[in-house]
Amino acid sequence: MRFVDEVVINVKAGKGGNGIVSFRREKYIEFGGPDGGDGGDGGSVYLRASDGLNTLSDFRYTRHFEAENGAAGEGRNKRGRSGEDLYIDVPLGTQVFVAETDELMGDLTAVGQTLLVAKGGFHGIGNTRYKSSVNRAPRQCKAGGLGEERVIRLELKLLADVGLLGMPNAGKSTLIAQVSSAKPKIADYPFTTLHPNLGVVRVGALQSFVMADIPGLIAGAADGMGLGHQFLRHLARNRILLHLLDCSPMSDSQNPITDFEQVSAELIKYDADFAQIPRWLVLNKMDTLPPELWQQKQEEIVRALNWQGKVFSISAAAGIGTAELCTAIMQELTAMKANQTAENDEPNAPELI
Repeated sequence: MRFVDEVVINVKAGKGGNGIVSFRREKYIEFGGPDGGDGGDGGSVYLRASDGLNTLSDFRYTRHFEAENGAAGEGRNKRGRSGEDLYIDVPLGTQVFVAETDELMGDLTAVGQTLLVAKGGFHGIGNTRYKSSVNRAPRQCKAGGLGEERVIRLELKLLADVGLLGMPNAGKSTLIAQVSSAKPKIADYPFTTLHPNLGVVRVGALQSFVMADIPGLIAGAADGMGLGHQFLRHLARNRILLHLLDCSPMSDSQNPITDFEQVSAELIKYDADFAQIPRWLVLNKMDTLPPELWQQKQEEIVRALNWQGKVFSISAAAGIGTAELCTAIMQELTAMKANQTAENDEPNAPELI
């Protein structure tokens, strides 16, 4: 299935049903008076966040959505049936924009969350409503209103706990395949990953987190070079970023230090807010070095980068150090959640009078 993270669709709400002109007709009652009913309201169009989707690919071929019209009123003051609302399921993390103005309409981040994108037309009015002391037999009614119609742009930002970043061939796809059930394409050439991959990493029997892998970044990515710039938005909502460095002496890369500096520069150039997301350094392919040189290599890189954060040495291909990395991630995510819960539960300070 092709990964699609941006699409433009047309949504149209239903028209309100017309009110009608009708008069009571019964035996022996010559002038029964008006009994024209109101129409029904037009159906509205809603977007609904679903955890069963992770791409907008369903909208590639179906881009026009229309809710049901309201039915016209009937005699005997019967109101027409309202049109059924239309609910369109979208992935969690979908942002909705007015296509013409680029105005943000909403951000769907919780399962079942809905967003009204086109309101149904108001119902028409039957002639019963126009009856008065001076107009006992009104012959006027009101048509139902038109439903809203607009063109909207859907933009997906994947909701993942952990995001992987690094140069092409840093081993991101190998890592996510090693620790989760994700099956990304893996090969010994750059840009094997052409679209984001999501994997659920299970730690123990009851705990898990979601990891996202995006195409590798190169110099100039923030300006459109390579592939990664198309998907950088998916890292914006991650709670932890793992920056993978290829430490193999046989790597085609310039060197881990230069790679780190290039990717970091592109990340901040694209969005300065990335600096606020905790980032861990992951030195990959360490199994290509003699074991006695692992600690020395790690210290050299940490010292050259003046790195103050967490650092891990692993081999994603061999599975060395990956369990320890995932355990540390789970512990950090659990602590983050506990801190956030404590902040939300903290009572507001009393007002000073």
